[in-house]
Amino acid sequence: MPCTIGRGGIVTDKREGDGGTPVGRHEIVAILYRPDRIDRRRLPRWAVPIRPGDLWSDDVADPEYNQLVAAPHDWSHESLRRPDPLYDLVLVTDWNWPDALPGRGSAIFLHSWRRPGAPTAGCIGLSRPNLLWLAKRLTPGAALRVKDQPWGLRAPKRAEPTRT
Repeated sequence: MPCTIGRGGIVTDKREGDGGTPVGRHEIVAILYRPDRIDRRRLPRWAVPIRPGDLWSDDVADPEYNQLVAAPHDWSHESLRRPDPLYDLVLVTDWNWPDALPGRGSAIFLHSWRRPGAPTAGCIGLSRPNLLWLAKRLTPGAALRVKDQPWGLRAPKRAEPTRT
């Protein structure tokens, strides 16, 4: 299914704020959803509602870096209850979680894209219908793989210059 990735492309050395989508196998550890915007019956039983005040810490100095936290929270964070629909449904990955290394990246989610082709801040974006389709079929422990070469293709070899 079509998706978008981070503005920094696919990266092998993920850093906080680089906009990259990290290479690797990423287990889906939680499904979060806005109960005021998505019908609970469209999701698996293990989906958890996003409550008012739910935040995700993205501050490398925060002892709760890359964790779900609640407002008020004195460290840098992003709200999971956004005014736009990007986080109406969030598939949380285990990237740098639960034992986060500061600076290795936070909040690597699957969520709705802004529009086809529009990059994310490092997450994987899908159309809302595709995200709902996927979420409904997920079981705990499901994973996705982000490869450093799309579709398993190898980078083309460069021709050696010739002297005449």
